[in-house]
Amino acid sequence: MTLKAIQYNDGVLTLLDQTKLPHDITYIDYTDYEAVAIAIEDMVVRGAPAIGITAAYGVVLGALQYNGETSFSHYMESVIKRLANTRPTAINLLWALNRMEKEVTEDVNPTIKALEALAETIFEEDKKINEQIGHHTLSLIQPNTTFITHCNPGSLATSMLGTATAGFYLAHEQGIPFKVFSDETRPRFQGALTAFELSQAGIDVTTITDSTAASVLQQQEVTAVIVGCDRVALNGDVVNKIGTLPLAIAANFYNVPFYVAAPTPTFDLTVRSGNDIPIEERNTCEVTHIQDIQVAADVPVYNPAFDITPNHLITGLITEHGIIEANEHDITKLFEEID
Repeated sequence: MTLKAIQYNDGVLTLLDQTKLPHDITYIDYTDYEAVAIAIEDMVVRGAPAIGITAAYGVVLGALQYNGETSFSHYMESVIKRLANTRPTAINLLWALNRMEKEVTEDVNPTIKALEALAETIFEEDKKINEQIGHHTLSLIQPNTTFITHCNPGSLATSMLGTATAGFYLAHEQGIPFKVFSDETRPRFQGALTAFELSQAGIDVTTITDSTAASVLQQQEVTAVIVGCDRVALNGDVVNKIGTLPLAIAANFYNVPFYVAAPTPTFDLTVRSGNDIPIEERNTCEVTHIQDIQVAADVPVYNPAFDITPNHLITGLITEHGIIEANEHDITKLFEEID
């Protein structure tokens, strides 16, 4: 996969416009933090890790825009607040911004250098996390196995290999034959992007509608379902793109293991369960229109961007430190060992 979702060089943040994929490959340069905030809101950049990385670089751009009209720290507080308000559900956003905020002092130039260095560190850390999750996923990918995934937990949503897709890339490099069914993930078709990037890498992938997944589980020898996530609660409940919950229910019904690739920055130990996580609701036009053409009746629309998968439906959480069970005991133990 040669496409890079995020690039930064000397005060310019370059994002791959994912709203135009797979038909057009367009890159947009940003030097303004407000434009970066809008890009996150409009889903030019997608995926919890990529959103966190982009927001970190957005802070850098904000610092570079400082004009001295107010105190630097006060100004940076407003920059970080604006970026934090772009997407309420994915915790990687706040995780990255909280780290960036700690670097802010009244010394402008040293702070800018520190912010640039930290944003680059966050980017590089994510690359290592991707690779480590991939290695822990490899044990599941034996020759001639079959998987289902949902949304876009791939390289376009992260810094490199993705989370749920990382093992697929590594297995493909080793010449292991396997097959992936990718839910197209309506209404924003993020799973179609997963199919696009996997096919570009030469991986055997088939797109299915979200409502087809249960039939695939019924009719195919599916080894496991592997998805990504936007936030993990202390008890192991997972918030991920809408459609994950019915996929987990169907997998449970057909006794197919359901794994969640979960980088540790995606865990939120401050919330007890998924019910405590705010669920973003998006514009109804995402459901009623496709490329500005109305395809639905003029009736009320409920359009949550995410759903909550309870821990008892989850076989395991694939972290960069290994696979753990989705419960408070194992999650607490993991973070105690990390600390």
